[in-house]
Amino acid sequence: MSGPPIEKRQFRSACAMFATGVTIVTAMAADGSAEGMTVNSFTSVSADPPQVLLCVDRHARMHDVFREGSFFAVNVLSESQREISTRFASPVEDRFSGVDWTAGETGAPLFPSTLAFFECAVRQTVVAGDHTIVIGEVVRLRATPGRPLLFFGSGYQRLGE
Repeated sequence: MSGPPIEKRQFRSACAMFATGVTIVTAMAADGSAEGMTVNSFTSVSADPPQVLLCVDRHARMHDVFREGSFFAVNVLSESQREISTRFASPVEDRFSGVDWTAGETGAPLFPSTLAFFECAVRQTVVAGDHTIVIGEVVRLRATPGRPLLFFGSGYQRLGE
């Protein structure tokens, strides 16, 4: 089937109609600095072994930390963490300045008060258009009850009652 090419803006507008949770993906760079970015393209892949995936823009400054054998963490944000999500989605140079975090067992930064975290080892990367799909095997996790931060229609949302 062929037709007119799909415009990038049109594609993004349609994708914005899919509600997602909001995460901050973190890792330690080769120079020992903490890196992080807001990501909503995150999903489970497999329960055995436990695996997740995320999609990273190939031009993102954090892109190169996702090499096979390295570690990263996915911090699932609660509805009270909108400010930190916005900070890690912005071009701020030192996103971790003044932000409370601890190093997980893999070294990847973990934030307090998240609904869940997944510490992962990079198992595979696949280039797909202007993004790289990163598949990580979960080596440690934690989940706590709470209300999620959501993203829909190009904006933050709260879960209804």
